[in-house]
Amino acid sequence: MSIQLSDQFTLKKLLRFCLPPIVMMIFTSIYGVVDGLFVSNFVGKVPFASVNLIMPFIMILGGFGFMIGTGGSALVAKTAGEGDKVNANRYFTMMVKLTAICGIVLSVIGIIFIRQIAILLGATETMLDNCVVYGRIALLFNTAFMLQNVFQTFLTTAEKPELGLIATVSAGVTNMVLDAVFIGLFKWGVAGAALATGISECIGGIFPLIYFLRPNNSLLQLVKTKLEIRILLKACANGSSELMSNISSSFVSMLYNFQLLRFAGENGVAAYGVLMYIQFIFIAVFIGYTIGTSPIVGYNYGAKNHKELKSLLKKSLMLMVIAGIIMMVLAQVLAFPLAKIFTGYDKELFDMTRNAFKIFSFSFILAGINIFTSSFFTALNNGGISAAISFLRTLIFQTAAVLVLPLLLGLNGIWCANTAAEIFAFIISQSFLFANRKKYHYM
Repeated sequence: MSIQLSDQFTLKKLLRFCLPPIVMMIFTSIYGVVDGLFVSNFVGKVPFASVNLIMPFIMILGGFGFMIGTGGSALVAKTAGEGDKVNANRYFTMMVKLTAICGIVLSVIGIIFIRQIAILLGATETMLDNCVVYGRIALLFNTAFMLQNVFQTFLTTAEKPELGLIATVSAGVTNMVLDAVFIGLFKWGVAGAALATGISECIGGIFPLIYFLRPNNSLLQLVKTKLEIRILLKACANGSSELMSNISSSFVSMLYNFQLLRFAGENGVAAYGVLMYIQFIFIAVFIGYTIGTSPIVGYNYGAKNHKELKSLLKKSLMLMVIAGIIMMVLAQVLAFPLAKIFTGYDKELFDMTRNAFKIFSFSFILAGINIFTSSFFTALNNGGISAAISFLRTLIFQTAAVLVLPLLLGLNGIWCANTAAEIFAFIISQSFLFANRKKYHYM
């Protein structure tokens, strides 16, 4: 029996509903890691560093899909919770159309200026051509990437999280197989990695589109409707926290790369690349959980079911605390084998990566709580607070930490920066939760 947004969620039912998006996000992260694994081991550490250097820019453009998906799905879930299914379908359709338009425009702009952007990001002479090749090929598929990001949230809102999992697993398997063929067999280098990822994004983005274009039994349907600027701006403003988080994270990644080039050279950038790939897998658990819970929160907020909101918040914070501790312990245990897999061919790089991951792992303890709290306010259609938490967490606190801590602790200060930022973000996020408890009746 399928689970509906209007159900009363026990802990077991909540975990059942959130499991597909959690697995979906983990799998998405794993096939991203496979990209890095093949490039690092089959192409070399300089091409690997090149991919890591240009990746933040690609993620910024793809982040517009997260903005439209999270902000739009919160609005759609709230509208459905109010009993207005006609407008819920109209708003859903508008978000898909907007994603396609933005994807094409951003792709063209990115492809034209990718060389200048790579230089701006600090690409060395040996890295520049690889940055440009990877970036241009990847951006050819940016529209599909954005659609994939949008449908990851909307399939859960449509009460079909298992379809999102199927699409993601299909895309992931495709990417892994093509990585082996294009990089390992054909020796196409970073071009092969970008092409493998792009083809897989087409599966992840176009398969759900075909599903919604055909008659289906989900909560949402694509219908004939015009774009309404007011609705689009409302959704984008509400989802701005996710875009801000994406842009901020990408900007901070660029700053990390600048600092690491200064303190540790290309080895530092390569080590940080490994950290980011592995972090994607760990953080995916938290992001997948928020994808699962956001439509439930939005629906119950629209239905004015305050009792269920309280229950969801209590259960979620408890789960995030437990998951954060488990992630930190796992990261400590797996630091050696994971560093070995990626960088075992270079002892100096291996030692740096293992040490970095052990220090970096403490950030996972509070990351889940901060990510959930930001998402919780997005689901309540309060994009302002959500954006403030994301902005402070991913930009202000991390920027300050990565600039100041290396002056005190050297290279280890860079690896400590994320943990320091999460501590300050935790204080801010919990302050917002407490301050708004009467307005939304969740405590």
